[in-house]
Amino acid sequence: MAARRRTLRTLTGAAAVCAALVSTAWSRPVPPPADVRAEAAAATAGTPAAGASAAGAPAGEAPAAEGPATLCAPAGVLRGERGERAVVQLCAGSGTPVMAVSAPASCRRTGTSVRYACLTSGSWTARRDGAVVASGTLPGSQPYPGPGTYEVTASVHVRSTPSGVDLRGTVRATLTLTAPKQQPTHRVEVGRHTLRPGTTTTLTYRVYRDSEQGDGSARFGLIGEESTGVRISTADARCVNPLIGRAPSRDRLGFSVDCALTDLQPGRPATVRVRVRQTSACSTVVSKLGYWMPRGQALYTGGMVEGPTVGCS
Repeated sequence: MAARRRTLRTLTGAAAVCAALVSTAWSRPVPPPADVRAEAAAATAGTPAAGASAAGAPAGEAPAAEGPATLCAPAGVLRGERGERAVVQLCAGSGTPVMAVSAPASCRRTGTSVRYACLTSGSWTARRDGAVVASGTLPGSQPYPGPGTYEVTASVHVRSTPSGVDLRGTVRATLTLTAPKQQPTHRVEVGRHTLRPGTTTTLTYRVYRDSEQGDGSARFGLIGEESTGVRISTADARCVNPLIGRAPSRDRLGFSVDCALTDLQPGRPATVRVRVRQTSACSTVVSKLGYWMPRGQALYTGGMVEGPTVGCS
């Protein structure tokens, strides 16, 4: 009986060792395949892995068409005199009619275990081949200039929640966007681009819809500089000077016109004529067009294009 008990104890101990080994093995992550390790190493080194192009497609194959995406790159580290630190990235979106730029950041402060959230604001400028092609506020969007390598510079203000980090500085990143530039679906043209002070001039705008997608609805707007006393009017029944003030006020903006167009078709542009009465102060007149591109019952289905600016000199 003693011999049997020793045998059982020996078997039980062996089973426990086996269970421990199996448990340890299961708790370890499975090593990734060799091709995945090669791609990760190449990404760390900044070079494409063997058998893959720089765009991530297998060698010899064209990359797949890109949908909307955001590309981010390290842009800089801001430091304060009391141990504050903010690691900033610059991000740009492509694959849509606009390039959206943001500057997410992570914040910390030496000597504290507080987990900070970062609020980033400021302005940005994007250069391609040394020329400025877009700029705006952070975060913000501008018309997408198309594929290329962009040098993006941003002046950022980083604040934390809860308070403890408040830093300002300039950061930079290089972003290579490969999505093609989408063809515009709508455009606006005007018969002349210069006005003179103290004159009344008729401007003729042509609004085009070049895409088979969407419908004939659009909102066309014109606006001058309020402080100059410019007045914009039209006899077009589709257009009004916008109403302002609380009801029952009937006050309207004399320096702005808003037109509701409903019959835009490819091959059939809309014509809008307005009269612009300038004072000696002389105002520019800018325009924009908002349009719809229905996708079932989706909420955000439209877009906005910048129309021509008519100067005054």
